Parts: sequence; structure tokens; C-alpha cells
Amino acid sequence: MSVQTPLTWKPKEGLLALWAAWEKEHGETLRPAVRRLKKSAIARFDELGFPGPRNEEWRFTQLGPVLKTPLALPAAETALTQGDVARLVPATPEAAVYVFVNGRLQPRLSQSGPLPAGVVVADLATALVAHADLVEHHLGRQAKFDQHPFVALNTALFVGGAFVVVPAGVTVEMPLHLIFISDAAGEPVLAAPRSVIWIGNQARLDLVQTHVGLPGQVYLHAGVTEISVGASAAVRHAKLQRESRDAFHLDSLFVQLQAGSQFTSQAINDGGSVVRNDITATFDAERAECTLNGLTLASGAQHVVNHTTIDHAQPHCNSHEMYKNVIAGQARVVFNGKIFVRKHAQKTDAKQSNQTLLLSEDGTIHTKPQLEIFADDVKCTHGATVGQLDDAALFYCQARGLGRQQAEQLLTYAFANEIIQQVPLDSLRAALEAGLLGEALPAASG
Repeated sequence: MSVQTPLTWKPKEGLLALWAAWEKEHGETLRPAVRRLKKSAIARFDELGFPGPRNEEWRFTQLGPVLKTPLALPAAETALTQGDVARLVPATPEAAVYVFVNGRLQPRLSQSGPLPAGVVVADLATALVAHADLVEHHLGRQAKFDQHPFVALNTALFVGGAFVVVPAGVTVEMPLHLIFISDAAGEPVLAAPRSVIWIGNQARLDLVQTHVGLPGQVYLHAGVTEISVGASAAVRHAKLQRESRDAFHLDSLFVQLQAGSQFTSQAINDGGSVVRNDITATFDAERAECTLNGLTLASGAQHVVNHTTIDHAQPHCNSHEMYKNVIAGQARVVFNGKIFVRKHAQKTDAKQSNQTLLLSEDGTIHTKPQLEIFADDVKCTHGATVGQLDDAALFYCQARGLGRQQAEQLLTYAFANEIIQQVPLDSLRAALEAGLLGEALPAASG
């Protein structure tokens, strides 16, 4: 379906038209429950529209460039090759690799490894048939779209994504690497992958999600991931966002933690033109632990927003949050971290920190750590710092033979490496370290 020109494009009406055309062609093939969910989501998107500057949750998010871009739905087929994937993403031979293009799993580009019995990694569209009851039970359970237009849009328009199941008691020794490539071949497209990940009680999993696109391409990635972590289960998660520098990335992650579970996540942003990440973690039972860390490397005219919410809905739970920003050029970064402690969530221990390194006079940071505490027996701290490279440290490095640029790279690496060191894939971690130290990563930005 062709789209309008930028002069005639009306974003809300245009996206509603994309939905109408898609539903007319594919709606009858969906199971009734899924079709009802999609219809409810598009109706809510129609009601909400797009948030403006008066919306407190969105007033620092610059959606103008996104809304001015005419979008089409991507083609079902792709001409990408293994060589294209290799140029976009560092090789991770220690992982089982699953490549999705515009939300659809591409077996010919993937390199899946041996997985324990009962573990499922599939395209969500396939799982809606092969594991229909299980998918329907989890789909939309956490990712509520009543107040978030882009979650509603994803729910209405997703055609695929990852479906991952790890049964109770199973340890997956080989990490899973899910690579999501947006491919706008010819005209800007909307890619809306939906991932549903269920980890059973006492299970173990290392999971990496990488989001990339071809240099110079314009597209909107509007993804949603729902992760359910069972009782006494443990998940180590990482997300690497390296979209095209001309692209838009509006992504949401929802995590639900059961009793005694552990979830740790490292989110690294190093691409995109307009980027927003919404992360919501909810404690649904006692004695669970959640760690959310992030690193944003922003330069040029990039605009990157990180919104995190940790909901201490149950007592005796711990959360730790550390977000770091490195800002150069005229880049603009926003951090808004919220911690809710409900009235009955006694013995909560929550820590939050946002640290920013400004490498230019024109870079901007808006930081807003938030605590909302309704219990009285808790330990909660939060804070934010903003600074530049230390002149004494620069002098020390240069006095030992480093050039000015090398010294700056080394000190920036020291600042950022606390987050990178927690990435669960050794090969990916090494590539990120090399990039910070000035060695070229595979080009993923235009």
C-alpha cells in the first residue's frame, strides 16, 4: 500500500488507514480472541491520538519528526542476506541467533543452536497457531495500552515477533540473541514486532535483543516486549539499540516478577534519530529482585528518552537502577525514572541513580528521578549527577603519552564500562568496548 506525500500525510488518519487495509486483508485469519484484542487496541489508539507537550509523560519527547514521516506497512519478504546481518551486528557465536526482519522470523538468516527439551523459540505469528492457548494467555497481559498510544498501535498492527518459552526448572546454557532488523526498502515503513517471553519457575535464561537498521533508511520501529519471570527464576537481559541515524525507535518493555525471581537488564542506546524507551517492571510477589541499568551514547542531533517505572507492589523486594548518559554534539537526552512503593510494600529496598557525562557545550540532559512512597518501613534513595571530563584525569593520561582524543576515549570508556561489563554475551561486550575505545563497530547508522 502506497502512502501519502509528506505534505498531505496526516499521522493519525494515515495509521488508521493502514490498520483498516491490514484488517480487511488479514483479519479473518486471526483467532477471535486476538482479533478482538487488535480491534480494542486500534479503537483506543483512535481515542488517544498522539501525546502533546501538555502531557507530562511526553512533554520532553520530540515526536514532531516521527509524526511528519509518511509510513507504509513493510513487505512480507526481504532481500537481506547473511552478509547484511554480519555488517549490522557483531557475530555472537556463543549464542543461538534468531533474526527477525520487520517483525518476521527469517530462518535462513538465523543460526539457532541446541536448546533443552521443551524450550520454544518461534515467530509469534506461528505460535499463534501452534501454541494458541499459551500465547493468548500471555499476550497483552502486561502491556496495557489504555494510556500509551504506541503500545496500542503495536498491539493493533503487529504481525510477528519472538515467542519464547522456557519450562519450569530448565536452565538454558546457550544465550538467546534475538536480532530485530527494520528494512525500509523503497519508502519509510512501520515495523511493529511483538515479543512474548515466558520463563517458568526456577528456570534460567540469558537473553539479548538487538535492534538495527540499514544505513540511511527511514522507518519507525514501534516494538513491545512482555517478559514474565516465574517464581525463583533468573533472567539476565540486555538490549542494544543501534538503529539507522535517520530512523525512529519507540519501544516498550514490560516485566512481571514472581516470588523470589531475579531480573537484570542492561539497555544500551547508540543509534536512531528520535528514540524513546519505556520500561515497566512490576513486583507481583515477595522477595524478588530487579536491576535496570542503561547507557545512552548520544551525539549529533540525536534525541533519546528513557522512561523507567519500577512498581513495588509487594513487600520484601529489592530494586537497583543505574542509568548513564554520554552526550556529545547537540544531542538531547531525557531520563525519567519512577519508583512506586505501594502502601503494603514494607521492607522495600530501592536505589536509583542517573549519571551524565557532557562532552560538548551544546548537549542537553533533562533528568527527573522520582520516588513515590506510600509505605513507612523502606530504604529508598535516588539521585542525579551531571559533569564533564575531569581536567586532572585528562592531564594525567596525556602526561603518559596519550593524545587528547585517546585520553577522552579512555575516560569515556571508564565511565560507560560499568554498564557494558554486565552484557551477557562476551563477543557483543567486546565489540561495544572496542567502539568506545575508537575501533569501528560494524556501521549501523547513516
